[in-house]
Amino acid sequence: MERLSSYTGNTPLLKLPVGDGKTIWGKAEFMNPGGSVKDRMAKFIIDDAEKKGLIKPGDTLCEATSGNTGIALAMVAAERGYKMEIFMPSNMSEERVKMFTKYGANLRKNSVKEERELIQQQLKLFKDCNAPCIVFAEVSGSIQGDPNRKLSTRPQMSKEEWVSFCEKISEMGKYLEGEGMPLAYHHHMGTVIETQADTERLMESTNESVKLTLDTGHMLFAQGNSTQILSNFIEKIIHIHCKDIRKNVLENSLKNDLSFRGAFLEGAFTVPGDGCIDYKPLFDILKEKNYSRWLVVEAEQDPSKANPLEYAIKGYEYLTKTLKSSGIEF
Repeated sequence: MERLSSYTGNTPLLKLPVGDGKTIWGKAEFMNPGGSVKDRMAKFIIDDAEKKGLIKPGDTLCEATSGNTGIALAMVAAERGYKMEIFMPSNMSEERVKMFTKYGANLRKNSVKEERELIQQQLKLFKDCNAPCIVFAEVSGSIQGDPNRKLSTRPQMSKEEWVSFCEKISEMGKYLEGEGMPLAYHHHMGTVIETQADTERLMESTNESVKLTLDTGHMLFAQGNSTQILSNFIEKIIHIHCKDIRKNVLENSLKNDLSFRGAFLEGAFTVPGDGCIDYKPLFDILKEKNYSRWLVVEAEQDPSKANPLEYAIKGYEYLTKTLKSSGIEF
């Protein structure tokens, strides 16, 4: 998976005729990932500091800013596992402040009202793209991007927190359902909803508006059983991430209690057909239950080790073949 910042600078030149046979060429810097020319500076600064060994993932970066520089730095920091502290003038607009934050569900700490406000930009984008749902996950306390946090230290909720969280997720699900954009909750390693037991409890404790994204790779990583989840919650599943696992890397990651980031960089995940998951039993259930929603080929891998196009083709070809063997046409 390529980093978003890798697209920085790949902006087109626009020919702007101004009359009298003259032409101005304009560089469309608004097409950078963060929306401005400041993306170039932010990427260079962090690249340079990393090369010099001045910073490492998990460190906290600070910036005093009133706009695009902070947005650009926050974007690069988020994708590389840095914490970002932004200092801004007190008269900054609320809209500008929100742009500094990469959206992630935080219902354990935020109110539903606050989450609804935070999700508006993403909701509009998804509607404009005619997306089938919003894949939603709680990220408060997540250890995903911290190379110093072991797998065993992921956040967990008390009984009281579970009750509050499920009430909030249900309310959020109802709101998004009313917006025509169903909430498909994504269980994920390193978060409060990680295991099969967590996933089952969430589905059983929330209302019908809360749907599920089943991720086969994350479920196996958490020592769960995707076949059981499919059988028990097929009516709630509206999105499936077909991600495979390299068994030897998984076993080593669990044995040595690596960080999630470390396991990912070691190559724990791969595309379907390149790991240890047999998708035939899963697809047989989908056929039996007349599943007609999305299947996504997915693998979080280091692109320098696994060519994205080659692996995407490998995963697609395997899924196509296996789906047909289960009698599923598409």
